[in-house]
Amino acid sequence: MKKNWLTQLGPGLLFAGAAIGVSHLVQSTRAGADFGFGLLWVIILVNLFKYPFFQYGPRYATATGESLIDGYKRLGKGVLIGYYILTFATMFTIQAAVTIVTAGLAINLFGITANITNWSIIITLISFGILIIGKYKLLDSLIKVIIVVLTLSTIIAVGVAVFSSTKVHNFQQIFPQGTIEIGFLIAFLGWMPAPLDISAWHSLWAIEKQKDMDKKFDTKQAILDFNIGYISTIFLAICFLSLGALVMYQSGNEFSDKAGVFAQQIINLYTENLGSKFSIFISLAAFTTMFSTTLTTLDASPRAMAKSTALLFGKTSNTYYLIWMILLALGTVVILSFFTSNMILMVKIATILSFLTAPFYAIANFILISSKHTPKAWHPSMSMKILSYLGIIFLIGFSIWYLINLYNAYL
Repeated sequence: MKKNWLTQLGPGLLFAGAAIGVSHLVQSTRAGADFGFGLLWVIILVNLFKYPFFQYGPRYATATGESLIDGYKRLGKGVLIGYYILTFATMFTIQAAVTIVTAGLAINLFGITANITNWSIIITLISFGILIIGKYKLLDSLIKVIIVVLTLSTIIAVGVAVFSSTKVHNFQQIFPQGTIEIGFLIAFLGWMPAPLDISAWHSLWAIEKQKDMDKKFDTKQAILDFNIGYISTIFLAICFLSLGALVMYQSGNEFSDKAGVFAQQIINLYTENLGSKFSIFISLAAFTTMFSTTLTTLDASPRAMAKSTALLFGKTSNTYYLIWMILLALGTVVILSFFTSNMILMVKIATILSFLTAPFYAIANFILISSKHTPKAWHPSMSMKILSYLGIIFLIGFSIWYLINLYNAYL
């Protein structure tokens, strides 16, 4: 009996699950609330220029049978060490940022306690349990349901907002000016649609998918799977920006930097359009979205660090994954104990760090996919090479521009 096409999907939806979180629920909505439709160009350009570097993850993994992390070692131990250091430097802030947003939504949905740290611990423990018990297969199954629920509820909310809005909206594009606005722009770019290190995670998930399927998960199918996930992240980013623009822009209301209050404001974006009777449903959809991100990041960073550790020290151990997951969980709780008072600051730090490290992943992925280590049949086409060069220029150019502005601001 032929398998349902949905069962053939996996890593692409895991990518979407990891991406559709802070970058969409928080950053895209804030972009719409603060700038209207003026930052639509950011979503289009950054998704275009990051596309090849994300796609090279599943392309390389399925073409060679090894992850990008293995490939980094083939490029030289220095590249692998660079990846190891950058991942370690950013993994805790990334996990803390997604967990605090999830905790804020949990307070809004379940109540029980308003203590954000307690909820963060609960969410981390539940995620930990799911990954230890169900591993990849359970993660693969859960994400499909979560993405469908979120997509449907968001499309309905945006549709109602469009038809009920009486304001005339300006689609003139804006280039942010001033230190605060530029900081937000770089943060928005950093996690739109996701940090570039997710390309390495994706390569690991693609290999896991190959192990999990009776029929080979080949390169052509892996790229299609990725494209479906990638397009869905772009579509939903535009939806979230539209919600912020249609409901919050020029309304006199601003998003709070407190996780619990921010969560309620996000829910209000939906209920103002769909009615209060949908509040529970929307709260659940938003929570599952962020929970999926928390779950996938708690799986991916330890998986990547375990692989890197094994390659660097030449010794494989089944306990590496567990050790790194425990370290990440503990580190996240420690960070949240100090930063719970300002969710927006934590998100800003994590997203800006991700953008500044993006050129490393872009250059490494492009060199690897174009090298002798990748079968020639799967080398990038001329159009993909041109897009890659433009993407690298885009990422480096904006990083330098941001650092110059930051330097001038503190002179």
